[in-house]
Amino acid sequence: MKTLIAYLLWPTLMVLCCTGTALGIAAGHELLGFNLSYAFLALSLFALERVYPFERAWLLDDGQMWPDLLHTLMSKGGVQLWVFSSAVIGAAGHSPATSWWPTDWPMWAQVLLTLVIAEFGLYWAHRLSHEWAPIWRLHAVHHSVTRLWFWNTGRFHIGNALTSIAFSAPLLWMLGAPGECLTWLSAITAFAGMLTHCNVAMRFGWLNYLFNTPELHRWHHSRVLSEGNRNYGENLMLWDQLFGTFLWPRDRRPPSDIGISEAMPVSFTGQLTFPFRRAQ
Repeated sequence: MKTLIAYLLWPTLMVLCCTGTALGIAAGHELLGFNLSYAFLALSLFALERVYPFERAWLLDDGQMWPDLLHTLMSKGGVQLWVFSSAVIGAAGHSPATSWWPTDWPMWAQVLLTLVIAEFGLYWAHRLSHEWAPIWRLHAVHHSVTRLWFWNTGRFHIGNALTSIAFSAPLLWMLGAPGECLTWLSAITAFAGMLTHCNVAMRFGWLNYLFNTPELHRWHHSRVLSEGNRNYGENLMLWDQLFGTFLWPRDRRPPSDIGISEAMPVSFTGQLTFPFRRAQ
């Protein structure tokens, strides 16, 4: 029974959150539907991390709850700006003369197309943040965590969050993606992000080939570069599969000793200025 639960947890939570969002959109209260679903997911993961932890040591306090919260509030503000701007520009340019978006497709197909297109930009933004030193200094704030749990999902330097937006949003704008698709992109990315960082013992099987799961993302946080420089997808594994950066070892457990080699300031303000200091 425990094994069955481990396989059902991720898809069940994702489906429930998407259902709540869909009900909110249908009722004309998409923000309420999303916020209630997001709160449900956070509370569920908080409880599950204590009942079925992947790594019990990650339940210990690392002294970073306040910096994590402040990073989340700041980076989520940047994401909200992206969604608002995308919706406005998409709506303004969404006409038969200027838009190539397939509005005659079912909404689920339009959302899938939105994910695939956005993921291409997010993939390269994430990959460059590992391979190009100036952006890595921003991204290192996220990778400096020594434990993964639902709370530090949004621990991204605001510069890192804006870089991801700059890589993913323009193509959707140019194609005239409608506001509902952008709402779904934002919601799914938020749900997937919290799930990938959770400290819950889950199993995924073939889902690892399609989606960014907690198992795959734990390898991405490995201190070993040959493991950490893999699995760049935000929601999907499509571009990792195509560009050869997919990693899913079957013979061993993802690492519990995670982090970076360089010391990261413990304060929020210190972490904000870290990328602009000379590397040690």
